Amino acid sequence: MDSKQIVELVNKYWNAETSVDEEQQLREYFTHQKVDDSLKEIAALFQYFQNQKNKSLNDLSFDNKVINKLEKPPRSRVMQLVYNSMRIAAGVAVLMVAVWFVRNEIRKTTPQEIVDTYDDPQKAFEETKQALLMISKSFGKVQKEAQHINIFNEVQQQVKSGEMKPNEDDTTKQL
Repeated sequence: MDSKQIVELVNKYWNAETSVDEEQQLREYFTHQKVDDSLKEIAALFQYFQNQKNKSLNDLSFDNKVINKLEKPPRSRVMQLVYNSMRIAAGVAVLMVAVWFVRNEIRKTTPQEIVDTYDDPQKAFEETKQALLMISKSFGKVQKEAQHINIFNEVQQQVKSGEMKPNEDDTTKQL
């Protein structure tokens, strides 16, 4: 193969457009033949792939270590009980800590309960009495205004029903 064909195959290889046969041709070229200086870096890559493919683990001690790790002796019933109990205890502890944090966050975001402002019950009673008196005075004024509205509504109903003519009754003069 000439280097022009190899360059074309390499470009196809980098674009993932080569077939299995073309990749095999590249492997053979870069591992068994003399390579141009412009393609030495690519040759090193293919030679690395070939070396890794040929490697194997012949070390028996490694195999024995892996097998020993995989074949753990079974735990006794007591050890299984202790292990499972520790797992449950850890889960409960995590749950309790989470509840504590959530509870603290809720306490921070909710308003505080209303606290008594007076230590002396007699003073609290006097203040309450004053507030209720103020409300009752205001309620009395509102009640008088509501009577005027009631009179207006009664007269309006009488006019609509035709029972009285406008300006006949003295109640309209009161308004």
